[in-house]
Amino acid sequence: MTNDKSKLPTDLNPQKIPQHIAVIMDGNGRWATSRGLPRIAGHRQGAKTLKELLRCCKDWGIKALTAYAFSTENWQRPVEEVDFLMHLFERLLHRELAQMHQEGVRISFIGDLSALPKSLQTEMEGSMTETLNNQAIHFTVAVNYGSRNEITRVCRQVAQLVQQGELSPQEVNESLVEQYLYTADTPEPDLLIRTSGEMRLSNFLLWQMAYTEMYFTDILWPDFNREAFHQALLSYQRRVGVARRRHRRFGQVKASVSA
Repeated sequence: MTNDKSKLPTDLNPQKIPQHIAVIMDGNGRWATSRGLPRIAGHRQGAKTLKELLRCCKDWGIKALTAYAFSTENWQRPVEEVDFLMHLFERLLHRELAQMHQEGVRISFIGDLSALPKSLQTEMEGSMTETLNNQAIHFTVAVNYGSRNEITRVCRQVAQLVQQGELSPQEVNESLVEQYLYTADTPEPDLLIRTSGEMRLSNFLLWQMAYTEMYFTDILWPDFNREAFHQALLSYQRRVGVARRRHRRFGQVKASVSA
């Protein structure tokens, strides 16, 4: 493995690098509790881990990273923790935007952003507008996001079009549905990483991850460093050949060649 952290480790095949990675960042609270720290300390460290992962993805040629930062169910957490997270999102955006823009990061936010504090919405909208044309890596953050809510929202929009006569029921297909998803302009994830030993999707990108490879690790999110990410990519490459990544069959049997 090369000593230059900005370069792809030599035991990873550049032809088999996933182009879009999704992450469920689990374990911030447990990381803090195990150290006798308040839960918010885990979120602070988790934010640093995400920043480092984003830079690593950019350095190693990964074109998109989507992070599950706050789910629709997370409102049930203690008010103090929720308030801290909202302030943390806003503070990080304000502090990191210029650097991310300089590094060519395109920032997007998905979810029901209307429920967020107005000042945070303003920061989000500004960051999306400012970085819209950046092409080094597409960084999507899911905030107040729930996949069932997303799909229900799409169904409502499509039903309204049918009701108004702008669309016939026969025209409703997968491609149409995908046009109304939050992720309409982003390829589906090749790899999902979830930390802290949990092995479920937790209402994250259910439609988009129909054919995504999944990697689960016991490492708590704040400890998920470059080496842990390296191991996740090695596991992915062992399971996914170049041909499968380029020619996914999506459940179909490859046609045999007749003699």
